Amino acid sequence: MLFEHLFAHARSRPQEIAITDESGQYTYQQVAAMATGLGIYLAQQTQAPHVGLLLPAGVGFVAAFYGTLLAGKAVVPINFLLGDREVAHVIKNSEIDTVVTIPQLAGRLQNTPLKVVDLTQLPKTPPALAPPPFPSPKADDLAVLMYTSGTSALPKGVMLTYGNLQSDVDAAIELAQLEKRHVFLGVIPLFHAFGMTAMMLAPIQLAAPCIYMARFSAVGAMENVRKHKVSILLGVPSMFAALLHLKSASAEDFASIYVIISGGEPLPSNVREAFPARYGVPVLEGYGLTETSPVIALNVPQSSRAGSVGKLVPGATLKITDEQGHIVPEGESGEVWLKGPMIMKGYYKLPDESATALTGDGYFKTGDLGRMDADGFLYITGRKKDLIICAGEKVTPREVEEVLMQHPAIAEAAVVGRKDDSRGEAVVAFVVTKPGQTARPDEVRIFCREHGLAHFKIPRDFVFVEDLPRSPTGKVLKRQLAEKARALGT
Repeated sequence: MLFEHLFAHARSRPQEIAITDESGQYTYQQVAAMATGLGIYLAQQTQAPHVGLLLPAGVGFVAAFYGTLLAGKAVVPINFLLGDREVAHVIKNSEIDTVVTIPQLAGRLQNTPLKVVDLTQLPKTPPALAPPPFPSPKADDLAVLMYTSGTSALPKGVMLTYGNLQSDVDAAIELAQLEKRHVFLGVIPLFHAFGMTAMMLAPIQLAAPCIYMARFSAVGAMENVRKHKVSILLGVPSMFAALLHLKSASAEDFASIYVIISGGEPLPSNVREAFPARYGVPVLEGYGLTETSPVIALNVPQSSRAGSVGKLVPGATLKITDEQGHIVPEGESGEVWLKGPMIMKGYYKLPDESATALTGDGYFKTGDLGRMDADGFLYITGRKKDLIICAGEKVTPREVEEVLMQHPAIAEAAVVGRKDDSRGEAVVAFVVTKPGQTARPDEVRIFCREHGLAHFKIPRDFVFVEDLPRSPTGKVLKRQLAEKARALGT
């Protein structure tokens, strides 16, 4: 599982290009040789069951990932954009004693007892070593210990098994009808579950080439799409918003595209509508969580519905529940519970949190609110913990945000609740206006009312900011905004 594909391609198509990154192009034979060399070295270097990877997206990450598996160890991808406290927690909690990294990131490991493997000191074209005997992992064996982003607390280690990841890759390839002929553009970090599965495991399994960018830029992404005739473009909403701001791009540049999929957080309706209007190709939404390996639902070219996150991947099942865990009637909103072979084994060294999140019959309680229509399309309406209760009425922040972003002067909006003595909670909107544009709170409230928002959903407070705080993968950090909103009520 997982690693056999790379070595099979190295035998059957050794000179085909597997990976292109900022350092050059690499064949399957070269990538397999790098992985083999690292695997042999890591097996000798450490007795610990886990190895950390502190690396940007590129051939080094891919070789180190497969080399770690080849050494019979589980991979711990470290998000180098986290703060020092979070990185230190990941290192301590995962019990790693060895990290593979590069000099530009090695500073994050200062004052630690870790053994550091510097990729730049290893030969770029190692000798064609015969791979050591493959390990024989079981489906339930740990393959990746992937830490959550830590936006609300210290990161939790999500235990993803060989069976979890292999089943999810197979299911995503089947639903999206991905093929070897496709060319992937990897713009999401590989320390993120979306990047790891969709931009590494899937193309390697397919023997499809992947172009990696260590850092996203709209100009760089567009150049790669043009140069390499990219057909699979996966990203987060902020990336597609940035592509819309390019002055030189045109629909002709996207002629090679098979599918564009947005994940990580909800795709704003203004981006969803503007992208095909300008470039002639839609941005389709998908849905997943680290705990689901992560792809669990996808819109695909053959079957999509605007505003939804698509249909479940093969093998996944779902139920929408009320506060008591009972299934709600079709079309009604509730908490999304998911089940399938791609659901995590649990949270590392957190038995109580694992027991809370996973039911006895195998469902994972996502904490997301959603509904499913009669045709099987899933709609994510918000986060359970973000729900605002105003005078006894429930307010979903995403519904308010969608209306706000229809305003001609508003570029971005994020909605949170704050304590209110008279109504329980009040709605607070943080707003970024478009360059050169202004918006007055009273005028925006009228706009909200004219666009169908009930009076209790219309923001009580507006906070105009230059930008919204975001995680390394582009998610708006609502916790930080909620802390700012609390100050408004004091």
